Amino acid sequence: MKKWSLLISAVLVVAVLAGCSNGSSSSSKKIKLAYVAWDSEIASTYVVKEVLEKKLDYKVELLQVDAGPMWAGIADGSADAMVAAWLPSTHASYVEKYKADVEDLGPNLDGTKTGLAVPAYMDIATIDDLKKDEMAKSLNNQIIGIEPGAGIMMATEKAMSDYGLDSYTLVESSSAAMAQELQKAYDEKRPIVITGWTPHWMFAKMDLKYLDDPKGTYGGAEQIHTIARKGLKDDQPSAHLFLDQFEWTPEDMAAVMVEIQDGASPEDAASKWVNDHGDKVNQWLKGNE
Repeated sequence: MKKWSLLISAVLVVAVLAGCSNGSSSSSKKIKLAYVAWDSEIASTYVVKEVLEKKLDYKVELLQVDAGPMWAGIADGSADAMVAAWLPSTHASYVEKYKADVEDLGPNLDGTKTGLAVPAYMDIATIDDLKKDEMAKSLNNQIIGIEPGAGIMMATEKAMSDYGLDSYTLVESSSAAMAQELQKAYDEKRPIVITGWTPHWMFAKMDLKYLDDPKGTYGGAEQIHTIARKGLKDDQPSAHLFLDQFEWTPEDMAAVMVEIQDGASPEDAASKWVNDHGDKVNQWLKGNE
């Protein structure tokens, strides 16, 4: 009986240790993704979250912050990664400040653009045209912007200086508030000028145009890059491999954004897109099978 008791005790100890080991392994599969509350980055971040959780069994924590803290968080390790770096122009100041402390995994999307945008019904073609007294008056001398500190806001401040738009005020708000103001003006066929970027659902829902930028203040076409903290490859190799292989198109991103704009939650929109695009998702997961 004593031998049986010892044997049972040993089995129980092994089982407990195995359970602890498994629990430790599971609990270690955690990752923090930082993102800015732009419609484009909500779409991409939730798709990445969906794949990490449903395909790779990670527990994902999302950190919604402004652009500056997003970069700082990756650099100091308080966040693990983000898929929201607009390069080379929009986030140039953050790259200069943090490039030595982060790992650039390269572009996840090609073909982005930033600049000042207006409804197509407005009789205006270039940023220079904003200086005309009649145009400035019709716009209440306002450019409707987003969160202060965003790269496009810094570029717009420079554009206002470059083009002599001294009579204008750059209105700080948020991505959502800017889009709401644009939609309201568009429905009423009123003039409005905004800080715009593509991909964005507003270009799919409304007929908009960018104002020509002959001075090149906003730069040319950009890419969105994936940025990881130093050491992520060693700590979480499967997550790092997926993030390194994650890439999609402006059309892919727009599909998720439009779903959200039409009323779906970011989680549901991301889940639907991932379920509908198994071949592309499998490409991202190569080496993680």
